[in-house]
Amino acid sequence: MIETDGFGIAVAAFIVITLAVGVFAGRLVKNSGKRLIVAGKSLPLAMVGTMLAAQAVDGNSSLGNVALVFEFGFWAGAVIPLGLGSCLLVTAAFYAKPLNKMSMITLPDFYFRRFGNGAEGISGTLMIISFLVLVAGNLAASGFILEVVFGIDYFWGVLISALVIVAYTIAGGLFASAYTNLFQVYLAIGSFWAGFLFFAGGFSDVPWDVIYNNAPPEFMDLSGLYDIANGALINWGAILALGLGDIVALDFMERVFSANSPKTARKGALMGGALTIFTVVPTSMLGIVAFYYLPGDTLPDLALPLLSTEFMPFAIGAAILMGVIGASMSTASGGLLAISSVISRNMMQRIIRRRWMGKPNWSDSKLLIVTRVVIAPMMIVGSIIAYFVPAPGIYLILAFDIVFAGAFAPLTFGLFWKKANMPAAIASLIVGSVVRFIFFFTMPEEWAGLDTMIPPVIAFVLFIVVALATQNKYPGKTRHDVRDYVPPEEDVIAGEDLKHFKDGSEAMPGGNGSSNSFGPDEGVINKNAM
Repeated sequence: MIETDGFGIAVAAFIVITLAVGVFAGRLVKNSGKRLIVAGKSLPLAMVGTMLAAQAVDGNSSLGNVALVFEFGFWAGAVIPLGLGSCLLVTAAFYAKPLNKMSMITLPDFYFRRFGNGAEGISGTLMIISFLVLVAGNLAASGFILEVVFGIDYFWGVLISALVIVAYTIAGGLFASAYTNLFQVYLAIGSFWAGFLFFAGGFSDVPWDVIYNNAPPEFMDLSGLYDIANGALINWGAILALGLGDIVALDFMERVFSANSPKTARKGALMGGALTIFTVVPTSMLGIVAFYYLPGDTLPDLALPLLSTEFMPFAIGAAILMGVIGASMSTASGGLLAISSVISRNMMQRIIRRRWMGKPNWSDSKLLIVTRVVIAPMMIVGSIIAYFVPAPGIYLILAFDIVFAGAFAPLTFGLFWKKANMPAAIASLIVGSVVRFIFFFTMPEEWAGLDTMIPPVIAFVLFIVVALATQNKYPGKTRHDVRDYVPPEEDVIAGEDLKHFKDGSEAMPGGNGSSNSFGPDEGVINKNAM
């Protein structure tokens, strides 16, 4: 039986408004797959910056932050917004402008253009796995909130969230996120600060110094950053996984690609990073507040919903719940759309249909239909993960451990090193990911954190060694100029991104020229040798 107290009514109304705005935004899609996935590369600064902040300030980072602080101390949770905010600042400094300029639809498009189908397929697979985990984490966060405010079973909370997300993602795609984020993320950030100041300002029934000093000393000192016994390795691993690994994030890059210019993309990433870092203090300190008010056996993931409903004024508590569930749904929607677009565009259209089967390209409207069809089964998979392994904070870090280990080195070297080539990319993608997988089972618990930090270092070193060793046969410079090449829109939509690059010598089978099944460079060498 659903309870309909003030919190329940507020959250229900907010979900209905979010659904209505998201579905209405579907009118902007205009029967175009490109407009569904990246909003036609048309969004202004305010929307790009807001969407990037919303992807960072979501259920994973807010509920997860409070839960980790409640259980392990300040730094265990604070590393999440610190890492995500740092990621957006690094993206603004180095990645946003060149990637936006290339006019791509999905992030695996870069791996295809720079390294070929093999790298595209492997990177796309890694990103799909990582984002199923991300979607699951945000579904879990939404499910926990609905469980608390409606008094329903967690299963129904996840199911309701999934149905709402699927509806407005299919209808409006990235436009739905753009317009719903405008009222979701600022409500969330404002309410986090209001909740923190309610306790810190002495407006609750307990003085702030009593709440603060109730936490064990190791919860609040800097030992979480230098003492291995207090989780320093884990915390630094999380900062690196989120701060660097999240650069290889489908949802972040989807928003970078949607900006109407490279300059807007850079400024949007700066704006999103600043807004995210602005949440470090309030969300993390609410974990300390929860440690004071809630019993020690409280399920950590319920700490923020319980704190909001039982110990805050109604207006503040309701705003936090609405903001978090809105941001969670938005991030889940963005992740779901990103997964589906990679499957439809990179896997089904370019690799299976064009490369393996040699069939004609899809039209823009056909890409739209296939992407929408894929959304539902991907949400089913994410919902199953969310139901059986509900852990929002852990999900967020794990999701980007996966891509940080293997996919970060090829992206970075592919953009900034002329000798980056296909064999190095394949080796880095495979070995980095496999090493991370092995460490998951073999790394001693006392060294947890190193399992996050070591694999990317191995991948970087291996990339350099393999690239230098294979330059004669696979010269990286043959594809380095692709970062400055802007394909015609019709080529991008058709998946023939390189049809007119270097006189068509890099086109897919059936296009102007040919390329080999392993990567771009070998085709160029063979051509030049003729």
